Amino acid sequence: MGLPKKSKYKRILLKLSGEVMLNRKNGQSIDPDRVQTMADRVKSAQAMGAQVAVVIGGGNIFRGGSGHAHGIDRNTGDYMGMLATVINALALQDALEKKGVQTRVQTAIEMKQIAEPFIRRRAIRHLEKGRVVIFGGGTGNPYFTTDSAAALRANEICADVLLKATKVDGIYSDDPLKNAKATRFATLTFHKALKDSLKVMDSAAFSLCMENNIPIVVFDFFKPGNIERVLGGQAIGTLVNNAESSVGLRPDSRRLGS
Repeated sequence: MGLPKKSKYKRILLKLSGEVMLNRKNGQSIDPDRVQTMADRVKSAQAMGAQVAVVIGGGNIFRGGSGHAHGIDRNTGDYMGMLATVINALALQDALEKKGVQTRVQTAIEMKQIAEPFIRRRAIRHLEKGRVVIFGGGTGNPYFTTDSAAALRANEICADVLLKATKVDGIYSDDPLKNAKATRFATLTFHKALKDSLKVMDSAAFSLCMENNIPIVVFDFFKPGNIERVLGGQAIGTLVNNAESSVGLRPDSRRLGS
């Protein structure tokens, strides 16, 4: 069976972790091969007809929370982390542009020499014109994660779905690397994710999407074909939404959004 050719979603917000750019073996904070893989996946999503916006983290370079643990003021550390996300956004933009994909980087912190400031209507217009929009700088405020930024931007651009791209195949009841009995959820309600403090995204992100009824799909971004399967509506990873009836269904027993 071939991969889906057309996206069931008109507009998506793809949340990428900065850490997936990191090559721990050779110490490269931005591994060119990993950036190329990310760009290939984004290009494939756009080729299926989806309007694609991206929020990228900065954990491969700097995390505000980690800096605070080592004596850096939390506010300063968070701003440093926001700047790291802009570096990653520019790296992804460069890779996409070299593949013939038109992009725009918009930042929550103004730095007009290298990127546009975030303007909601302009971002939507770029998407309508077929450009990939990469949002850097988080929310522009300390104490908020890039997960929260992803949820915020997904709401602002009226995305149909928020895709949380990870290196694992969904949300588990416990850390599967530490607990062999951990089970993967095919579907979850926002309420259960918040009640059980499932840490794949922070509570602010879950709450914002819950209140505005934007589903979240957590999936393995790096398995070949998965981005096409998710956009085609196949049950990949874990779907988090407001549908009480969806909890507990097997991964192959429903299609996303059906």
